[in-house]
Amino acid sequence: MLNFGLVSMPVKLYSAVSSKTVHFNHLHADDHARVYTKRFCMADEQEVAYDELVRGYEIAPERYVVVEDDELAAIAPEFTRTIEIEDFVELQEIDRIYLDQSYHMVPNNGGAKSYHLLLGAMREEGKVAIARVVLRSRERLVAIYPREGALLMTTMNYGDEVHSISELRELGELEMKISERELEIGRRLVRSLAEPFDITRYRDSYREAILDLIDRKAGGEQVQAQPVEQRRPVQTTDLMGALQASLEQTRERDRDSSAEAQGEDELLVQVSS
Repeated sequence: MLNFGLVSMPVKLYSAVSSKTVHFNHLHADDHARVYTKRFCMADEQEVAYDELVRGYEIAPERYVVVEDDELAAIAPEFTRTIEIEDFVELQEIDRIYLDQSYHMVPNNGGAKSYHLLLGAMREEGKVAIARVVLRSRERLVAIYPREGALLMTTMNYGDEVHSISELRELGELEMKISERELEIGRRLVRSLAEPFDITRYRDSYREAILDLIDRKAGGEQVQAQPVEQRRPVQTTDLMGALQASLEQTRERDRDSSAEAQGEDELLVQVSS
């Protein structure tokens, strides 16, 4: 249930993102049987049953505070299916570092009119709702905002979970002075690489290579691993020279792309004629 002032609307959540990471199981190298992790007590040198385990928080090396299940249950957030909107804010006020996992939010039975009322009002006002919800026994802060004709709910990191850049000593070790000429070349390089964002242009080539390898091996192919030459980054103290070379590289790429496109156009003209 999503609460908006005194207005309540039943909603359902669907995960908006699914990880495509390839996961492996550990197998015994001799017979390829599945290997499982056992709970083993180092002090007693024996396996421990699951019902003999307790939770312990390490407060110092090898010193633990044991916390019982009923103690956790006493302070756990009350389980509720209610999402309470607390504030409406501007989207640009939310730093992207606070955003985490996203869910599509859709109206449930009887909630369509209230849902579309909230969706329309938020879109017209350009606002994002900040709310709280209990997910997997943990109270989460969430942002709810219009996206493609629906509401998207994204869990958020709390402020004390995000590290401040003031903790990064490397940023304050040296005072860098950039000349106006270097900055201008850098801006030209950025402009030369600027493209309209299209997420479909970017693919997980490593995952695709893993799946291709698995398919080939599953099909009985004997795959000979080829040594990969590691590319070492080239360090240079000549910043201006590196910027100029990078800019020329992008120009060559653009010339090659233009020539390729012109060749395709000429081929189309020949085929059409």
